[in-house]
Amino acid sequence: MRKLLNVLYVTNPDSYLAKDGENIVVSVERKEVGRIPIHNLEGVICFGFMGASPGVMELCASHHVGLAFVSPYGKFLGRVSGRVSGNVLLRKRQYLLSDDEGAAARIAMNCVLGKLLNCRSVLLRFGRDYPEKVSPAFAESLQRLTEGVRQIKESPPGTLNELRGREGILSKYYFDCFDDLILSRDPAFAFEFRSRRPPLNRINALLSFTYTLVAVDCASALESVGLDPQVGFLHRARPGRMSLALDLMEEFRPYLGDRFVLSLINNRVVAADDFLVKENGAVILTDTGRKAVLAAWQRRKTEEVMHGYLDERISVGLLPYAQAMLLARHLRGDIDGYPPFVVR
Repeated sequence: MRKLLNVLYVTNPDSYLAKDGENIVVSVERKEVGRIPIHNLEGVICFGFMGASPGVMELCASHHVGLAFVSPYGKFLGRVSGRVSGNVLLRKRQYLLSDDEGAAARIAMNCVLGKLLNCRSVLLRFGRDYPEKVSPAFAESLQRLTEGVRQIKESPPGTLNELRGREGILSKYYFDCFDDLILSRDPAFAFEFRSRRPPLNRINALLSFTYTLVAVDCASALESVGLDPQVGFLHRARPGRMSLALDLMEEFRPYLGDRFVLSLINNRVVAADDFLVKENGAVILTDTGRKAVLAAWQRRKTEEVMHGYLDERISVGLLPYAQAMLLARHLRGDIDGYPPFVVR
């Protein structure tokens, strides 16, 4: 398993990245504010930055360090990467199975099952920790989610569209419970409903921001094992969309995304004034809020979790790499099916 390295998050919109030898130099108004050796990094993510020199792009590409650009809203804009690694036969197999409706549906179903099982785990954990807060509506949604997962296992959807439809219904049961998971009674952190493009409340702003971080990590992981992050199975190919990265992150949304966001709110890592409400109703993190979230995210990635399939404890930050490796093994025919990460 690879070593977990650091990710450089550039949050100051006035920052400029330049190359000096084997270092990335961060400057604000032509004054150096940071210097990081490229060998200590596995990724660079820039939020609303002024620019990065061609030298930095070459340095990152030559060392296989992903350089990604994200809008202040948390929307992924693009990334710079080096030559694709891995066996071309693996990618040809990926493209072939992506065009095969039946094969794509089987892989996609495992991604969806991983997500739904982890959604169920989030709700079950809350019920164990706070049994007095479990309402009849919460219990009913959990039961419907559990039954829906059982039905997918026993009677797999025949098409991708059917799978997407059933996943959408079961995800709604999960998000119907999301307000109950928020211990804070501050009305500023009411969930109400899932919204994106743009997020319309603070919870959705945190979810969208965190999901983007997970998606970037998944894209880097897929490239590291030689897969094309733009050609997926559940999410169909679309220009500019990292479809396979979105497939891979489905199972991580509840565990890496939702639980992390809940911890930020319930542990008061972020406050209501860490957000800015725009004229069009969109809600984004302030610079102070982004820094607080990113610091907590880096800490979260160093924690360890038991990986059921690999039967070993690994860093949370390495989960996307472990799953990308398992997906590549399945596509090569080394294992019968893709085993999603399911938290114990």
